[in-house]
Amino acid sequence: MTQASQWAPYEVAFTSQIIYQNPLHEVEIFFAEFISPTGQRKKVCGFWDGDVNWCIRFMPDELGSWCYQTSCSDSTNAGLHQQTGTFLCVPNTSSLPIYRNGAITHQPGDYHLKHTDGLPFLWVGCTAWNGLLKSTDQEWDTYLMHRANHHYTVIQCVATQWRGGDMNNHLQVAFTGQKSIQINPVFFQHLDRKINKINEYGLVVALVLLWALPYGEGRELSPGFQLPQAEAILLAKYLVARYGAHHVVWLPGGDGLYTSIYEKRWKNIGRAVFSEKPPGLVALHPMGRSWVGDTYAEEDWVDIIGYQSGHSSSQPSVEYITKGPATRQWSQLPPRPIINMEPCYEEIFQRVTADDVRDAAYWSLLGTPIAGVTYGANGIWPWIRKGETILNHGELSRQSVSTWEESINLPGSQQISHLAEFIQQFEWWKLRPSTSLLLNQPGDQNHAHFVSVVCSEDYCTILLYVPHPDIPLKVHNPHQLAYEARWYDPLRGKYLDKTTLSPTDIIHIAPPTTEALALVLQPFGQN
Repeated sequence: MTQASQWAPYEVAFTSQIIYQNPLHEVEIFFAEFISPTGQRKKVCGFWDGDVNWCIRFMPDELGSWCYQTSCSDSTNAGLHQQTGTFLCVPNTSSLPIYRNGAITHQPGDYHLKHTDGLPFLWVGCTAWNGLLKSTDQEWDTYLMHRANHHYTVIQCVATQWRGGDMNNHLQVAFTGQKSIQINPVFFQHLDRKINKINEYGLVVALVLLWALPYGEGRELSPGFQLPQAEAILLAKYLVARYGAHHVVWLPGGDGLYTSIYEKRWKNIGRAVFSEKPPGLVALHPMGRSWVGDTYAEEDWVDIIGYQSGHSSSQPSVEYITKGPATRQWSQLPPRPIINMEPCYEEIFQRVTADDVRDAAYWSLLGTPIAGVTYGANGIWPWIRKGETILNHGELSRQSVSTWEESINLPGSQQISHLAEFIQQFEWWKLRPSTSLLLNQPGDQNHAHFVSVVCSEDYCTILLYVPHPDIPLKVHNPHQLAYEARWYDPLRGKYLDKTTLSPTDIIHIAPPTTEALALVLQPFGQN
């Protein structure tokens, strides 16, 4: 009996007895039903991999003996229909959490993600849209090792050609045609090893199935915009079948307009692709400042509400994070993780600084129940090398850009690493936005001075992010606890002073420096 490791892809190959001219259209159904050692049944779709080669990939979650049987809409094809097999699932020897603690899940009632065994999972993303397309194997290794070593947990990528990447580094595209698309398996075979690598470093891949921005240069390259709905569904289903055995989060339409004139289209696509709950979670990644939380509140195929706040440190962008719909509506909607998946990119338009990136990250993370945040750099997402420019992005395409290799070491990139390390010292999944505790909000006078506050239900942990500590703060102390106050330097990733505060109704706090700070309040003697 063959063996498979728990929480890792197990692949079964099949040889078709029929050569199809367009398998995506001619074979409507090809799947296997897997039966676990405890009798649980899981339906997993397969995919065409070129010529007469077909595959089904499956991530087993139970130890012991499994069996499976295939079904194919072409019942005359004995190579695909009614094939059976067994395998033994054995413990995974990796120490990485995605293999030790299990796949990432979202449980009803939770505002955060967790592993199958219940260990909370903090989304710390990095935007590498073109990483799968353009990177060499050596570059990809360098990048992923750096991200894994710096507390990142999610890599956001695009799985096909799109407006920002018209082909891969082998000059191949994912599909051709429009009204009856043809899949190019060789393109995806190159993607396979890069997606494997993401998981091998313990990272989760957030995969854009259909880039979808409905305006701008190059939009005709993006499948989420240019393909008819039926073809978009077929392409998305193919990708879900091919990569569903990996540790993955699906982003159906990158930069999509999920509301207004395209709402019906995206709900139709989402329901068609995800209604039977294939492996992996689903997150919406809408276009800038397009809130989808209320519009998709009753769509049970949506696990994560993503948003992007805009590539600017202007007042509208900042207030979209600090006072926008995510902060106002999270408690009124069905509980789901809410994640800013595209705050301002470091160095974008040659004016977004590390301070802007750090501020946006802290505000985003603490503005809703903590679930995660994503970092972006203007040289990483397009995977820029020396002498290269960005494709189809107007002003950005005319500017010089730091390389991807330089960008992974930018100050903002490092400060996101500090943020991840800092937040995970606490039971962050129990913290909730509590700006009402702050009795004098500097952000009311200057949007850039907004102070974020989260606290636990028992007030035993209160965290504040103070981007411009230029005035003393007054914090309500409802239980009159005696707190120990610890100041954290988010630029350098280290603690500064600490002091004991008296158990008064109102705590008066004087920051020790004028640089950005985070403040930790916990009862005296708890640490």
